[in-house]
Amino acid sequence: MITVNLTKPELTFDAIRKAYKDLKPTDAALIATALIEAGKFAKASHDGMDYEWTSEDYQGMTKSLFAEVAQLQEGVAEKPTKKAAAAEVEETVTLQVQLKPSQRAADVVLGDREDLKTLVSDIIGEGVEYLFSPTDIGWHWTLERVNWATLSDGELKRRVKFKPVFVEGAVAVELGPGGKRKVSKK
Repeated sequence: MITVNLTKPELTFDAIRKAYKDLKPTDAALIATALIEAGKFAKASHDGMDYEWTSEDYQGMTKSLFAEVAQLQEGVAEKPTKKAAAAEVEETVTLQVQLKPSQRAADVVLGDREDLKTLVSDIIGEGVEYLFSPTDIGWHWTLERVNWATLSDGELKRRVKFKPVFVEGAVAVELGPGGKRKVSKK
């Protein structure tokens, strides 16, 4: 399993060089960049649909997730005591977002190099461990900044946080402050 560090691309290049010693340095750099782009532009999966990280798919993904966000808000009592209301507002609810590495984003980096496209596809198929910070993955960054209160025509009663979870052989590990890792469970 190749470790792809989205925050420090040079570490991904080093991992590729160690795993594939026969590659030229430029080819290793292309593969490392392609794997990084595949993680940053990962496709989100929700309710059987895949959403690319583009402006067109943004609307569809937020509408799809809105049903879950609305259900979380309905679970909050309408007129609770002040103490209970404060506790519920402070409580953060985490929703998981399933992500798949984007072969399309990787192919854009590799251009017409079919040999490298095949190698990247094989690497993704074998499994990739993505190390990321909260601003590295497009969908994670985007969904954290959606104004769910505006979309729901009211006050948000609970804070909603999104946790990226890679599927199809890929794993997500969030880097914490100081480089410590927070392992995401499947």
